[in-house]
Amino acid sequence: MPAYNNQKKKQQDIIDINAQYGRKPPEAEELEGLVLGAIMLEKGSEIEVMNILKPESFYSDKHRKIFEVIVQLSTEHLPIDIYTVSERLRSKGELEDIGGAYYIASLTERVGSAAHLEFHARIIAQKYIQRELIKVASEIENKAYDLSSDVDDLLNFSEKKIFDLAYGNIKNDTQSMDQVLKEAMAQLEEASKRTDGLSGVPSGFTSLDRITQGWQRSDMIVVAARPSMGKTAFVLSMARNMTVYHKVPVAIFSLEMSAVQLVNRLIVSETELPSDKIRTGKLEDFEWMQLEKKIKNLEGAPLYIDDTAGISLFELRAKCRRLKMQHNIEMVIIDYLQLMTGPPEVRGNREQEVSTISRGIKAIAKELNIPIIALSQLSRQVEMRAGDKRPQLSDLRESGAIEQDADIVCFIHRPEKFGIMQDEQGNSTEGLGQIIIAKHRNGALEDVNLHFRAEFARFEEWDNQGLMVSDDSGTVTQVLGSKMNGGSSTISDPMAGIPIMPDIGGYDPFSPPPQNFGAPMPDNGEAPF
Repeated sequence: MPAYNNQKKKQQDIIDINAQYGRKPPEAEELEGLVLGAIMLEKGSEIEVMNILKPESFYSDKHRKIFEVIVQLSTEHLPIDIYTVSERLRSKGELEDIGGAYYIASLTERVGSAAHLEFHARIIAQKYIQRELIKVASEIENKAYDLSSDVDDLLNFSEKKIFDLAYGNIKNDTQSMDQVLKEAMAQLEEASKRTDGLSGVPSGFTSLDRITQGWQRSDMIVVAARPSMGKTAFVLSMARNMTVYHKVPVAIFSLEMSAVQLVNRLIVSETELPSDKIRTGKLEDFEWMQLEKKIKNLEGAPLYIDDTAGISLFELRAKCRRLKMQHNIEMVIIDYLQLMTGPPEVRGNREQEVSTISRGIKAIAKELNIPIIALSQLSRQVEMRAGDKRPQLSDLRESGAIEQDADIVCFIHRPEKFGIMQDEQGNSTEGLGQIIIAKHRNGALEDVNLHFRAEFARFEEWDNQGLMVSDDSGTVTQVLGSKMNGGSSTISDPMAGIPIMPDIGGYDPFSPPPQNFGAPMPDNGEAPF
């Protein structure tokens, strides 16, 4: 009995030692198999994980070899499925090492859906980082026990190891001058072919596009104003112009309003019917006809709305990537920045949280190479300020990082909201909505005067002039801009390729012009349409 008890005690000691020192490294082999299976089942899904995982991220040797083959096939623009992966492994002499074609087929059988592929990939990446941290910590510990090592050298070594681990997964390939120069020349040639003279995504407001040359790719544009100044109305008007006139795919992330509310505002703006009637559905017969006729302009518009409340930066990045891949979106609008949720580690410090969100939005714009418009609130200092109450950069709420990260900062200023009914020249400010460009990293700082139609929550060119309109054949025409924006009824528009048409009283700029638009007046003096 004593011998048996001694043996049992030794076994327990071994278990305790293993529990303390022989812990298994962090891993997620089951998720590794699910991710590999999803990639081989879902066409194009490898794009979602290429920027997250690399072969060494996989704990299992056989999973690592399979992913290496997937990367090779993707680089060569070849199909990725169980057959192509098996054949490539066979040609390398590694098929039997990973369990044969049967094992590869079994990976796809485990997959129920590829819906959470990116989330699973990030878990695998986290486990890899944990394993690397353990390895680095072990190296640092061994060096720290070496009494002959210099403390300063040890600190430098430790700092470098942690830094390399933190930034080792960042894709930041260096490009030569020749490569960048070719890309710049290609963009220049492409811009020269455009008839509208713009190099970026058009806003649909010609007076604004003259200054910005369109919203430029990889730019973060901040549109800021006090509540009820028309931030949402402004970006909705732009989104309508972009998607209906220019067929530019646009994504709107609405954190404040539901998707149905946004669409109802678009319907009101498009049909010019009272918003209360749109909400209640109590329309007269002629109003139903007007609704059915004008709503067709919105049908088929490449506008995608996400109304997730309190969306996090992580969710925003994942959804933007997916929209870019599925619909090739060319513009993202966020309404609005302060309602987003930052990473858990910075919550509680609002200024730091907003700074992290701002940097993250700029990083997404650069990664996807698209402009992102983020709406932002202004502080109450605007209302407390004497004089014309024009917003300033210092009024940006909760974080100075917004000003720092943004390529363009625009303010919406409506003087009549503060009881200012005339400007310095004595001109009426009724319906005036000024877009104040307070920061422009690559251009001029100017004010653009637009007309705000409060009853339809819609922005237009000042006095309904200068608005881009399109007929049934797709021909784009334009009415002259007002003198407040430097326009003139006798001066040609500097934007090449756009025919200039005279201003016609009573013309509805949100409807396609009649077929005989611009025809000569008949002898009886009646209008030709």
